[in-house]
Amino acid sequence: MSYDLIVLGSGPGGYVAAIRGAQLGMKVAIIEKESLGGICLNWGCIPTKALLKSAQVFNYINHAEDYGITVEKAKVDFGKVIERSRGVANGMSKGVQFLLKKNKIDVIMGYGKLKPGKKVEVTDEQGDIKEVKAKNIIIATGARARSLPNLPIDDQYIIEYRKAMSLEKLPKEMVVVGAGAIGIEFAFFYNSMGCKVTVVEFMDRIVPNEDADVSKELTKVLMKQGIEIMTSSSVQKAKAGADGVRLVIDKKGETIKLETEMVLSAVGISPNTENIGLEQLGIEMDKERIKVGDYYQTNVEGIYAIGDIVHGPALAHVASAEGIICVEKIAGQHTEPLDYNNIPGCTYCQPEIASVGYTEEKAIAAGYELKIGKFPFTASGKASGVGAKEGFVKVIFDAKYGEFLGAHMIGYNVTEMIAEVVVARKLETTGHEIIKSVHPHPTMSEAIMEAAAAAYGEVIHL
Repeated sequence: MSYDLIVLGSGPGGYVAAIRGAQLGMKVAIIEKESLGGICLNWGCIPTKALLKSAQVFNYINHAEDYGITVEKAKVDFGKVIERSRGVANGMSKGVQFLLKKNKIDVIMGYGKLKPGKKVEVTDEQGDIKEVKAKNIIIATGARARSLPNLPIDDQYIIEYRKAMSLEKLPKEMVVVGAGAIGIEFAFFYNSMGCKVTVVEFMDRIVPNEDADVSKELTKVLMKQGIEIMTSSSVQKAKAGADGVRLVIDKKGETIKLETEMVLSAVGISPNTENIGLEQLGIEMDKERIKVGDYYQTNVEGIYAIGDIVHGPALAHVASAEGIICVEKIAGQHTEPLDYNNIPGCTYCQPEIASVGYTEEKAIAAGYELKIGKFPFTASGKASGVGAKEGFVKVIFDAKYGEFLGAHMIGYNVTEMIAEVVVARKLETTGHEIIKSVHPHPTMSEAIMEAAAAAYGEVIHL
């Protein structure tokens, strides 16, 4: 069978690229070895948000008296929480299946391996092999949880995110190793459910890719929620057994021993680039990732790569954007390279985190003279009304030309607010234009306008 485009992998990069290709008149096939929608939809972005919503509801009930409502003592049915999450993921996967069918895309289930001559060999569950070929092939095989030598994953006592989303019972205590978005979201979830959580982070602060002010605020809030946080710490040794896990941790040269029921390893990801035929085709690599150009072309004509297997933020929305740009370029349309400095990042603990562009530290390092505005949610009418006064919005402008360099938010629903800044930066909007754009009252989003006004000495409500 011959196609205009074959996409290897059906995650948020792969299925989006396939659909865009079909929209542009291509005959398209997508190859998937496991579940349509990939990790994000089945084991990542979507089901974790379902879990976090359950945690948020439980927190609301436990603090109902703050809102003048009396509720009998609530309890967690952990099995039903997990079941709801899996149901949400399954529903979304069926949605992707419908979209692919609607766009007349052939779905080939099996393990795909690249062969010379723009061919892919597909082995199905029964071991049967068939070969398909295309004018263009996009590799979108994604990534998996990274395993550390000192912290070997056994999926029983030392687990990764997949197992963390499908545990049969709630552990009494857990150590989360890694304080990026994945680690922090799970730490918040399990702590909210009633599990005693300790976070161990190698860097000197949690969510180390965020602005330092955000890290500091989140640390304060999570510790108030009862989460123990150990930064500048690394696991030297882990021994798992029927009585739990014994950890030896180095914290700035001091040896600390911990015992816990379970350890969640959230130390990053490893790209799925092995055993898919890259070596046979002579595709150039940059360490464990595939080397690509501005439009995701590899050094082999007609072969492209997108998503977690290329350099850039390992985020679902990035993979989707890369897939669209790649396919549009293949189709001969006018398109522009992705601006990786205008990619929003979100962490869905409570309070949420959302950011885009330069942190204060990186803006200074880049040589900018800055105007910085900060607006705390303690001064927001909407935040007071909903009982979510934690956090702030911080905005960063270039003092010389007014360029909107970055925004960093921590608070209630800020993941829904960050898109305003992404669009503003895309349109090269200045701080003054943000200030003069009327924002609705009372809303959380007013804080963006107020923070911009603070940067220019015009803030009203501080």
